[in-house]
Amino acid sequence: MPNNHFKRGELYSVINAMAATAIARRLQKNFRNAGLDITIEQWSILYHLWKEDSLSQQELCERTYRDKPSITRLIDNLEKLKLVKRISHKQDRRKNLVCLAEGAKHLQQITIDLANQTMDEALVGVTKDEIEIVKRVLQRVYDNLK
Repeated sequence: MPNNHFKRGELYSVINAMAATAIARRLQKNFRNAGLDITIEQWSILYHLWKEDSLSQQELCERTYRDKPSITRLIDNLEKLKLVKRISHKQDRRKNLVCLAEGAKHLQQITIDLANQTMDEALVGVTKDEIEIVKRVLQRVYDNLK
């Protein structure tokens, strides 16, 4: 039987999407229970800015796998929450850089802790070896299709 012949319920992308959706919903619930008024989509922007501040909107598109209109909307909402600010690029005035605002700094540790807690909840009963296998397989699938 070929590797790509499987039953309807075993479609890997569906299983992967179900797991990702369940994790995202639980993380959002954990944020809400902690009194945090940000979405996981907004958090993904902050996460990349915590790793490297002052990124262009295009860089954020690439790092989060989102399109420009989605990034623009997320940044607009994060600006309203006073978590990020846009500044003009010094060498290219057509570009804006997105920078962390002071209000975002206190969110970093609590949201990272909640993300780790969520992953701990999701991975109950899953061994380290199983996690490594899944990571390798998904990376290979991604590499094959990019």
